Amino acid sequence: MTPSLVMRLSSVPALKPMFPGFAVAVLVAITAQFLSEHYGAPAMLLALLLGLALNFLAEEGTRTAPGIEFTARTVLRLGVALLGARISVEMLAELGAAAIALVVAGVILTILFALLVARFVGRRWRFALLTGGSVAICGASAAMAIAAVLPRHEKSERDLVFTVLSVTVLSTVAMVLYPMLAQLFQFDARDSGVFLGGTIHDVAQVVGAGFSIGPETGETATLVKLIRVSMLAPVVLCFSLVIRQRGLADTEGGEKPPLLPGFVLGFLVLAILNSIGLIPAMIADWAGALSRWALLIAIAAVGIKTSLGRMVEVGAGAIGLMVAETVFLGAFIVIGLHFLG
Repeated sequence: MTPSLVMRLSSVPALKPMFPGFAVAVLVAITAQFLSEHYGAPAMLLALLLGLALNFLAEEGTRTAPGIEFTARTVLRLGVALLGARISVEMLAELGAAAIALVVAGVILTILFALLVARFVGRRWRFALLTGGSVAICGASAAMAIAAVLPRHEKSERDLVFTVLSVTVLSTVAMVLYPMLAQLFQFDARDSGVFLGGTIHDVAQVVGAGFSIGPETGETATLVKLIRVSMLAPVVLCFSLVIRQRGLADTEGGEKPPLLPGFVLGFLVLAILNSIGLIPAMIADWAGALSRWALLIAIAAVGIKTSLGRMVEVGAGAIGLMVAETVFLGAFIVIGLHFLG
């Protein structure tokens, strides 16, 4: 996102009120990326932490508040939709039925595990779906997409920021620890890739962990991770169906929201177009890069919107739940690889 593009957007009358807040989020995202490249910490985590320190910019009445709200919602949805351009049916054929079944089962069972364990730590089903889906699918991106279909309550923003923060930290720890575990389990290059791609939460950390072992492992890990990302749309659809069936969906103007949010439909359309070869590889790469920047800017805005004081209210039980979900997914994939031989 170039400075000239930002300036052109600021000249559109409808977007003028949004520009100050959007510009702040962009600046935070660029700073986070700079720090990430120079110090090795995840850009998502840095953007969130920097945003939390600027919470006063989201207070009612400030010039930046409308733009921060817009960025946290609309730019986020654009970023999730663009992820679809990296998904294709061809990826599934490359991996094989057994490995695909293992990855899909890991996603489903991790979410069910979250629903079960959440009861024992005093958390409700909304928090379980949010954390379980983020751990099972694709970390921060999944958390933000799932949050869009969950019924809102007074602690929705706090729970989302906690989930993004926790899943990013856990993913970073896994990026360092899991390659050593792959060697300990004596996995070959392909199984190491399936293990890393099937368990680490965020795409960037999967790539870092995979290529730290070798090219074949890195490519396999990235492929497996993208298959998990492709589960985002069906999982969000299932969540939306269940919530609607139970009469728990938010209503706007007395009407139910659409079964699938527009950004998830965009994700599906791009995935279908890519699967039938209508999106050139160069365009898919650009869409992936734009998606990453949109998500980084959006998570900066989400951080700005959230009070750090409210984060402390989450409690040890929520942290324990996310750690348990991470351990469960890792153990399931390791056991599955053992049985697959």
